[in-house]
Amino acid sequence: MSTAAEFETEPVSADKLQPGKTFAASYAGEHVAGTEFVIGALFVAWGVGTGDILWGLLLGNLLAVLTWALVTAPIATDTRLTLYAYLEKIAGPGTIKLYSVINGILFCILAGAMITVSASAVKIIFGIAPQTTWYPTDLSFILVALAVGAVVVFMAMKGFKKLAAFAEICAPWMILMFVVGALVLMPTLVDATSSVARISSFGDFLTVADQYIWVDAGGNIGFWHVAAFAWIANLAMHGSMGDMTIFRFAKSSKYGYYSALGMFIGHYVAWICAGIMGAAAALLLKASITELDAGVVAFQALGSTGILVVIIAGWTTSNPTIYRAGLAFQSLNYKWDRTKVTMVVGIVTTIIACFPFVFTQLLGFLGIMGLMLAPVGAIIVAEHWLFPKLGFTRYWSKYKGNNTNKAAMITWLLSLGVSYYLVIADVLHMFFILVPIWLFATVVYSGLASIMGAKETYPEAAIAEQAELARKEAEVAYLSSPVCSAQAASNDVPALAKLAKYISWAALAGCAYMGVMSYITQDIETIRTWLIAPTFVYFFTATYAYLAQNSREQVVVEVTANNAA
Repeated sequence: MSTAAEFETEPVSADKLQPGKTFAASYAGEHVAGTEFVIGALFVAWGVGTGDILWGLLLGNLLAVLTWALVTAPIATDTRLTLYAYLEKIAGPGTIKLYSVINGILFCILAGAMITVSASAVKIIFGIAPQTTWYPTDLSFILVALAVGAVVVFMAMKGFKKLAAFAEICAPWMILMFVVGALVLMPTLVDATSSVARISSFGDFLTVADQYIWVDAGGNIGFWHVAAFAWIANLAMHGSMGDMTIFRFAKSSKYGYYSALGMFIGHYVAWICAGIMGAAAALLLKASITELDAGVVAFQALGSTGILVVIIAGWTTSNPTIYRAGLAFQSLNYKWDRTKVTMVVGIVTTIIACFPFVFTQLLGFLGIMGLMLAPVGAIIVAEHWLFPKLGFTRYWSKYKGNNTNKAAMITWLLSLGVSYYLVIADVLHMFFILVPIWLFATVVYSGLASIMGAKETYPEAAIAEQAELARKEAEVAYLSSPVCSAQAASNDVPALAKLAKYISWAALAGCAYMGVMSYITQDIETIRTWLIAPTFVYFFTATYAYLAQNSREQVVVEVTANNAA
């Protein structure tokens, strides 16, 4: 068993595998982020029609879920390794060093954007102007970004389980806040639409949306662009296999379907709600939606609670992103302590957050990031699944003693070159490159590998396969043991903790009720002022209930383990 709590270089041990609720909360929390305000607003600014948005997001998010569930999670639960540890087996230390640096930098920039979003909310408290350029225009904003970043880095240093716990508590409330915000500001858009007095049907909603939210500008961007973006927005995590790092802790590969909570609630619902809030906020402030940041939009809808929404939504996304970046850089030298590496990465990320350039170009950055890493995902999938079917030897480059898998390196660089050409030559829009470049990388890597040694037989391969089989059998045995069963069934919690859970649910119901009443009465000021009250009740009681439940489960497992011994 690895002595490291996060199993950076070895397969996760069976006793550290996590139940499905951990991943449900993690994906719901991470993908209901402050950046959803940004992306939702950018869809409005794109000038794409309502139908293209609603149906395009449906298809694109479905493709993302299927990629996580059918590709990323199965490979992660089969190997139990981080992306970096597994890629090193395939492509060698030389390749992983280059990949880790590039991957780590991209994750740092992305996490920096999340911190910038959180800081955009905190700045409202201090009266700081919106930061919509690529550089900061106010020293006070820099100080705010540094303070927010310090909290995020502290959380990321705590590791996967702590991050999942934070997301599990925050996720239900954050999801509800997007819906409540849309309800609060929807009457503003209805009042501006002369042909609709109130929304009594889906047709009325479409009329309002066509006129004031997703106004079709007749441009070249449409349904397929929306669908493609929704698919590749998280390509670095699913198609590029980044979330092997997360799913290696999953008891079952089926947990990959929990990504649907992030895609259809976090992205589909949140992007639509954010578009509604952004369009209404622009109308109220008599400004262009491109001039508003996430903090301003949320504040217009929910007041002080909106500030809290954006802060926490930014945290729940930047935390695991910095965690991934820390693992990327630690793979350069596994002797480095993960916590210290994460701290250094977090400091760099926080500095990046002071310059909101990704915040202003988020859609393009997400596309570029995913496509830069996608060929590596194709290489991993080819080696893991395709090579055994072709009669090739997996990890052949390692058995040959290569420091660098030249076939993998050449494939990656060629793929990047082809992608660059297709975009620059205007052959394909950046959002449409994924499928052709994935197929290109698969064919090129398989061909080069067959020439360079993958067809050969290696004595070490049989030994490694036997050891891997023994590990999997031991894992299956543990998951069916009394200790694991006790961990799954330990639902007996103190009465006070149960009461706290019921109160937390009631607090969420109270938030929802206030949103509905605000929509009916068109009273924005009341919810802006008082929504913070049930919010505080929810976080206090939900946190207490979670800690009590977690403590009880730990005691039950320890007692069962001692009895079994």
